[in-house]
Amino acid sequence: MNLLAFFAHPDDETMLAGGILALLAKHGFSVHYLSATRGEGGEVGEPPLCTREELGEVREQELVCAVQALGGRSLTFLGYVDPTVGSGEELYAYTDNLTLLAGQVAASIRQFQPVAIFTHGSNGEYGHPAHLLTYTAARIAVESFGASAPLLYTIMADFPDHPHKRLANRSDPAHLVVDITPSLPQKEKAALCHRTQHALFVRRRSQDLGRPVTVPEALMRLESLHRHLPPSDGRPDDPITQALAEWVIS
Repeated sequence: MNLLAFFAHPDDETMLAGGILALLAKHGFSVHYLSATRGEGGEVGEPPLCTREELGEVREQELVCAVQALGGRSLTFLGYVDPTVGSGEELYAYTDNLTLLAGQVAASIRQFQPVAIFTHGSNGEYGHPAHLLTYTAARIAVESFGASAPLLYTIMADFPDHPHKRLANRSDPAHLVVDITPSLPQKEKAALCHRTQHALFVRRRSQDLGRPVTVPEALMRLESLHRHLPPSDGRPDDPITQALAEWVIS
């Protein structure tokens, strides 16, 4: 069975849902990755690993490395340019043409025929405009298929003991909370691929703990999903829920 994992930037797939995606790949799902941008607006590393002009190409290769580590079947870039962070850490969407973006996602659905799509939450995790745009486009694309639509799952769903409340999508209560310990080695390997972003990965966690942490220490061991379409009542009535329930649901 095919899955489509659609995210705004390289590293979103690993840091927000890498454990679940690796588990599904390990157990026979073909996971196809779709990235809207190459992350040109992100960090260049501390110390810098490349110039700003080189960052998109570098992060493309980092995502290739991460997808391989997670057991992904394919990787496609939609070619949007990630805007650089503005003053006061203001974040931006990567396009204002939602119709075109949703059409591109629909084309990927027709190409890969996935049973489910995984994407950002309806709150954009911490309200990131690019994440919100990606979720909206995915939802429009899925709805356009009517009765033949794939399932739509969003990541970082909220639950009472969520380890990183700042990232939790408060409007998306978790239908599945998964202990990803069995796939933690794959998630760690994928996170280490994203070398330009390592300082970002550990910065907030180090502040919270009052000491420096490593990239593996910064990774979440619990990941969560909310099924948007069709709405879920929590029963294991689709292949994703059934598979995860059989393996490792917390």
